[in-house]
Amino acid sequence: MTLSEAMRNIGRFLFSRANKEFLIFLFFFAIAGVFWLLESLNESYEQELKIMLNYRNVPKNAVLTSLETDTLHVTVTDKGINLIPYLYNKEKKTVTIDFQAYAHNGTGTVPMADLRKKLDELFTASTRITAVKPEKFTFTYNNGEWKRVPVKLMGQVATDELYFLAETRIRPDSVTVYAQKQVLDTIAFIATEPVNVKGLHDTLTIATRLEQRTGLKTVPSEVNVRFVTDILTEGSLSGIPIVGINMPEGKVLRTFPSKVEVYFVTGMKTYQTLKPRDFLVVADYNEIARNQLPKCNIYLRQQPKGIKNVRLSAQQIDYLIEDRP
Repeated sequence: MTLSEAMRNIGRFLFSRANKEFLIFLFFFAIAGVFWLLESLNESYEQELKIMLNYRNVPKNAVLTSLETDTLHVTVTDKGINLIPYLYNKEKKTVTIDFQAYAHNGTGTVPMADLRKKLDELFTASTRITAVKPEKFTFTYNNGEWKRVPVKLMGQVATDELYFLAETRIRPDSVTVYAQKQVLDTIAFIATEPVNVKGLHDTLTIATRLEQRTGLKTVPSEVNVRFVTDILTEGSLSGIPIVGINMPEGKVLRTFPSKVEVYFVTGMKTYQTLKPRDFLVVADYNEIARNQLPKCNIYLRQQPKGIKNVRLSAQQIDYLIEDRP
């Protein structure tokens, strides 16, 4: 079949009596749709818009520390046809705030009357502003004071029964905080928003925001938290030496046995890396001299990260105090 024959067949199909009636129906349906759309756009609607704030005359050393300092939420009413440009215009509408005109002693308040006047200049005469949020716009700032503080994870993380939370990594593990000096002096750490995870059985990385406080700004404002899991196992390690502490000069502590075994629960990967030097077991001379008992207590004073339920093979052992030759 040639192209011309194919075109003739398509033409006969489209302009057959049945298809002519269908095309006529589509034409009038489209016309009705256009009239319906025009009628709908001629009605009044209410729409919330985001208006960006731009600050000018900001001193070089000033840092804005408000929770939200760059956006106004403005609700307007107008005919639909007039609202369309506001919704789909790629150029963001902005309101310029003169920082020097409102800033005083770490805070600044822009009266609603001033904001309304600036907002009215952005819209056509037919557009009516019905609400502005926040109703009272206050910003805070400092003069460049900052400190570096660690990040503290908040929330609860639970693994599946057969898994173990081997490590929690926070990146970055510290952030820069900007605030007034009297506020900075009270801050020892910045907490994350609560992170709650249940049934964890595989390594998981999530992004979480840091806590928000009025008059305080953190850079960055969020961190990545990585939970590293491992298969749970019960293990033990022998050959942990017992070390005497607080020994007077010229005295030597000898214990029987001289080494003990530790039992613990950990992940398989962690277990394979453990060494006796990772643990510290001690006997305190001061306690021995005070009690004068035939056996002395021993204590676990140091253990590596990533293990739990640690216990010693003995709690009390025989000992001998000798003079150093």
